[in-house]
Formats: sequence, structure tokens, C-alpha cells
Amino acid sequence: MWREPDYGTITPGELKARLDSGDHPELLDVREPWEYEAARIEGSRLIPLAQMPERVSELDPVRETVVICHHGARSAYVTQALTQAGFSNVLNLEGGLDAYSQVDENVPRY
Repeated sequence: MWREPDYGTITPGELKARLDSGDHPELLDVREPWEYEAARIEGSRLIPLAQMPERVSELDPVRETVVICHHGARSAYVTQALTQAGFSNVLNLEGGLDAYSQVDENVPRY
């Protein structure tokens, strides 16, 4: 039976529209440094998945945060973990940066 995820999501189109309108949620990129160098959304913050446990205190638990990875799996994991840890407004970027690159020509596909 299909279950909805127990965390929030945002589509690439929704995120692009919000960024274009001047809305700037925290963009948390949980990919590896080499991936971040290859392609990223301008203004995003890199905290690789493996470093999240010791660096979670760098994040504001009440600020809206959009979690980003390559295809959406690592970011889904982090989104769920942050939500369970009491973060009040965390969204997973559906399809990850790969999907986002389809709506923003400034973000290369890799």
C-alpha cells in the first residue's frame, strides 16, 4: 500500500518560482563536496550527509529549510531526520538537483 512520506516536499518548479520572487529559504545541500562543485543552486549551504550529526547545530530549527541532494534520496533521509528532531519547517526537493536542473538553466546536470 502506498504511503505518503512523513515529511514535507517541494517541487523544482515551486522552489524556482519562490527563489525568483525573492523568497530565500535555507538551502541545505547534503551531497559530497565534488558534487557541490559540479553543480549547485546559488546560495545553498553544503553540509555533506556524513557530517550532518556533528553539524546539525549550525542549522536554525525554525527557519524554513529546503534539503537538496542529487536525486532526492539522501535529502529525503535528512528531511525526515530533521523533522523527527524537532525542526518545524523542512522540505525535501523532489527529484533533487537533477530535477531542478530541468527548470533552472544556470544549474548544470551531472
